Amino acid sequence: MKVPVLWMKDYVDINDIDEKTLIEKLILTGSNNEGTHKGAAALENVVVGHITEIKQHANADKLSICQVDTGDEVLQIVTGATNIRVNDYVPVAKHGAVIADGIKIKKGKLRGEVSNGMLCSLEEMGYEKSCIPKAFDDGIFILDKPYPLGMNILEALNIDETVIEFEITPNRPDCLSVIGMAREVAASFDRKTQYPKGIVKGETGDANDYATVKVTAPDLCPRYVARIVRNIEIKPSPIWMQFRLMHAGMRPINNIVDITNYVMLEYGQPIHAFDLDTVSDHTIIVRRAEPKEVLTTLDDKARELDEDVLVIADPNKSVGIAGIMGGGNTEISPATKNILIEVATFDKSNIRKSSKELGLRTEASSRYEKGVSVSLPPIVVNRVCELIEQLGAGEVVGGIIDVYPEKREATEIAFRPEVVNNVNGTNLTLDEMIEILQKLEIQTVMKDGLPTATIPYYRLDLEKEIDLVEEVARIYGYDNIGKTLPAFDAWGAKTNAQRIEDITKLELIASGVDEILTYSFVSKKDLDKINLSEDSILRNQVTLINPLGEEYSCMRSTLMPNVLEVLARNSNRKIEQARIYEMGSIFLPKELPVKQLPIEKKMLTIGCYGEHEDFFTLKGIVENVLEGLGVSGYLFEKETNHPSFHSGRCANIIWDNHILGTLGEVHPIVCENYDINTRAYLADLDFNILLQITNEERKFKAIPKHPAVERDIAILVKDEITSYEVEKIVKETAGGLLESVKMFDVYKGKQIPDGYKSVAYALIFRAEDRTLVDDEVNVIFENVLKVLSSELDAQLR
Repeated sequence: MKVPVLWMKDYVDINDIDEKTLIEKLILTGSNNEGTHKGAAALENVVVGHITEIKQHANADKLSICQVDTGDEVLQIVTGATNIRVNDYVPVAKHGAVIADGIKIKKGKLRGEVSNGMLCSLEEMGYEKSCIPKAFDDGIFILDKPYPLGMNILEALNIDETVIEFEITPNRPDCLSVIGMAREVAASFDRKTQYPKGIVKGETGDANDYATVKVTAPDLCPRYVARIVRNIEIKPSPIWMQFRLMHAGMRPINNIVDITNYVMLEYGQPIHAFDLDTVSDHTIIVRRAEPKEVLTTLDDKARELDEDVLVIADPNKSVGIAGIMGGGNTEISPATKNILIEVATFDKSNIRKSSKELGLRTEASSRYEKGVSVSLPPIVVNRVCELIEQLGAGEVVGGIIDVYPEKREATEIAFRPEVVNNVNGTNLTLDEMIEILQKLEIQTVMKDGLPTATIPYYRLDLEKEIDLVEEVARIYGYDNIGKTLPAFDAWGAKTNAQRIEDITKLELIASGVDEILTYSFVSKKDLDKINLSEDSILRNQVTLINPLGEEYSCMRSTLMPNVLEVLARNSNRKIEQARIYEMGSIFLPKELPVKQLPIEKKMLTIGCYGEHEDFFTLKGIVENVLEGLGVSGYLFEKETNHPSFHSGRCANIIWDNHILGTLGEVHPIVCENYDINTRAYLADLDFNILLQITNEERKFKAIPKHPAVERDIAILVKDEITSYEVEKIVKETAGGLLESVKMFDVYKGKQIPDGYKSVAYALIFRAEDRTLVDDEVNVIFENVLKVLSSELDAQLR
């Protein structure tokens, strides 16, 4: 929102406050500043001049020689402008002047004729081309009346002002206006807001005799106010109004359009004026559009509407899209004599939806979609008529047409002073709170033992007690609130899940694994590339309504394609070895089609390839992670049915009958799909389960004082017997003296019968209170051999 400071001073007396203090204070009370600039450029030596003579340049058909009186001298100036006439008053940049963009003007010759300066256009005075009136688009700016010759042009036109641009949050539509910001200034500096009177002195007749308004969609238009003005004279608006509009970023058009735009910027309420003589039966109907109804809007575009769009119509045709743009068939033109001024309130959700569907966003729609008070229309329509009368633009008809079927009462909010102080960390008394609220024009009375605030009509954002708490805090001053520490020791503390994630990442870094981060949006084809079965639950994906492209068309249901894609990219760039991991969410819909938010499940996927990488390398990395998280009692169980992995080199990680994840060598077909020309390995872990079973407790255990006894055992077993089965029997049979059992060799060769394998284990025995002797260990060892023989048909080698 661009707010010219001189304009704002019409409504609040801040002549004793410098602009820096003004901006800093507004920032502290919640009005964020996005920058400032001067309405006009920092012009130097640009003065008022009077053209006394114009003659054709002898050596150039497109140049003229002007004699310009600047009070203290008459300058000869050569120009190519075609819109100047003798007796025009114009801005003159004299020798040594500085105009927009810091350009310096010097004396010179044009085709042999001396030129002692330059006549200035509005663009050369620093105005954006989009804001310049069409009459001066490509020509010199002609002043509207005689001004003192030689007077600084900025002073003559009173345009040497600062324009402040504010960032207005969506919950404060009242601040999308000059008066709204004036109210903020008044509250911040304890001043009074001065409002326009909106009084029309020369009313005649009754508006209800000139027009009729019918609202058939009151749910979308809760209030419609109209006034009639007769005998309109279309002409340019006054210079002061034009410059205020330009400073606020709008292009002046003519007096009627400019007045409606001026009051819209003043109050934040959109306004539209219809040529009443083009409205059939002088009847306005506010209704929903008919199916495939077409309306040509003011921008000369034919727009097809649907039944959700609210239109302004007459008995024969639509004449405007409510709250967005008027129709070209009722546009104000030079021939217009009678107008109907529309000031209405429309449903903000409907305006936002219609604007988006039509691809049509305007100053009006941007305000309506944030909300406009139903109490504003009569105030605003009277202000429009007041300006029309003051500028002599027409004769205002008496009376107001006001369609307001369901009147809305002012909002009242009870609040508790102790809550205000507890939330804000202040020690204000109730009287101090009431005084602060009064600065915001919020009146307070006692009701049922509680102070109750009556909310001004324009503050649509104040709905609950906490809203008043915030208002008290920002006007009291956040910088005045003392610093306090939290009542509990939670300063910067991480959650339990965040701590576990940190531990996991440290373990992976220690294992030489690098973290990657990939998009959550993937292609449906990714699941085909990892060879996933058609009936897999992972194929139930959340598809996007408006995807960036097919490759980002749905939410990922597994991290494996993302990790494989990064492995492939590294392999194709001749990186000989890579170890990577991603910790991220997958998204599983609760039902299809999706009707509610999907389940977000955190996964940890680790990938590697290279000359020294194999299944056991990856298994070691996973074991490091599990050990770092304090997870014990897990086992690796052979997996032969996972389509993404090599059937003979894949295992599930089991903990208490829960599958923590799967790891193994990537299936050759999957590697081929990703153009990986080497063996690759993946581990896909359910991090949600790891979060639940992590044990962060660490117990000290002293270094053993007594020596260990180590025994090796090599047995012959059938191929289908797993190492886990052997280790389980050894642990259960050996009892508490067994410290560890580890397999260190697997052998199949000529000495081994078909269907069998030789496996060797290292068994370590130790007692905490004594030194073991061979006889004790021999008994245990023999017992282990007997159980292995009886249960697994194992033979000692």
